[in-house]
Amino acid sequence: MSEPTGAARRRGPFKVGDQVQLTDPKGRHYTITLEEGKSFHTHKGAFPHDELIGAPEGSVVRTTGNVAYLALRPLLPDYVLSMPRGAAVVYPKDAGQVLAMADIFPGARVVEAGVGSGSLSSFLLRAIGDQGMLHSYERRADFADIARQNVERYFGSPHPAWTLTVGDLQDNLSDTEIDRVILDMLAPWECLEVVSKALVPGGILCAYVATTTQLARMVESIREFGTFNEPQAWETMLRNWHVEGLAVRPDHRMVGHTGFLLTARRLADGVEPPLRRRRPSKGAYGEDYTGPGSQSGGKA
Repeated sequence: MSEPTGAARRRGPFKVGDQVQLTDPKGRHYTITLEEGKSFHTHKGAFPHDELIGAPEGSVVRTTGNVAYLALRPLLPDYVLSMPRGAAVVYPKDAGQVLAMADIFPGARVVEAGVGSGSLSSFLLRAIGDQGMLHSYERRADFADIARQNVERYFGSPHPAWTLTVGDLQDNLSDTEIDRVILDMLAPWECLEVVSKALVPGGILCAYVATTTQLARMVESIREFGTFNEPQAWETMLRNWHVEGLAVRPDHRMVGHTGFLLTARRLADGVEPPLRRRRPSKGAYGEDYTGPGSQSGGKA
């Protein structure tokens, strides 16, 4: 049985063409691609790539200035933060939430709209594996080219489960029996009709938006569309901790707001979503609101 795409690049001694992340004594990272006869140069000396070729991962090399560098293969979170960018990347903290909360599983059939620089595409492809399907749509050809190069550089070759289409999702989506749809775009509510038709009953729609106005409009659009259950929305914030002896405290800087995520599940055909029993806050929908919870509307 052949190895999954990219697996051989993740283990074993360093080889020519491998990407290596070097960490200096101050924790700074430098990413290089190993080439025979080439050297890594810094203001504190150099060392030849040949010292790492054939060495086990986790080796330490020293420059001519006697500075030690720890050599490891970059993790996917490291890779996506350092790769060339067209659009902004989806941060690892959000990509991890997408994989978990959208329940991305091996063999899943996934549609993605808004490829950007290929960050989320890489996470999705590694999760679904060679037997899954990821069809990504990107409006801008220049972004699509950058994303394709980044994904293929990470996996070492074109991924057999990936198709990348340049164009709008709502104009080009022809896939059916889709398990998951991930929308990372300016107006995801414009895609609800085609997404609803493509998703299997129980399938998950996951949207990534940047602002509260986008979040509010997407949630209300999903409610009004009527083929999904009640959407769930959240954001995540990541804070590292400094641990040095008895000095244990949170870092002064953190990865705060990057975007909002929301998920909703496709209902069976012909099924109406259950009536929400939660009373909206007074004035949440304006004075003309007559829906559930209002003075003149239905029961709360």
